[in-house]
Amino acid sequence: MHRSRIGLVLIDHAPEHYDAGMQFWAGVQGVRPRPDGEYASVGEIGTVSLETQRLQEGPSRIHLDIETDDVAAEVARLEGLGARVVQRHETYVVMADPGDLVFCVVPVQTGDRFVEDALEWR
Repeated sequence: MHRSRIGLVLIDHAPEHYDAGMQFWAGVQGVRPRPDGEYASVGEIGTVSLETQRLQEGPSRIHLDIETDDVAAEVARLEGLGARVVQRHETYVVMADPGDLVFCVVPVQTGDRFVEDALEWR
């Protein structure tokens, strides 16, 4: 048994667009951005965190992070639904859905919100 939920929406920007993009999305949300390294919190959508991310390369995009208390089990579950692994990292996995949209499976990042909102899988 494990649990998971969509915990973060990340707005990814190429380095040359990051600062302007971060300020824009903070303005959309009516908040002050809270930078933390290559990420900045720009508010919430319900109980889902909205963040900007500075990419090292690649096109700007939006992707979701599925947070879970068991990354391996969640990856296996999502593969069963038709997703594929793009790249494995030490603590998280980059995947693509059947339409080739990229998302990540990550350890729990939102604390109490995860405990309250995660779905349980057997």
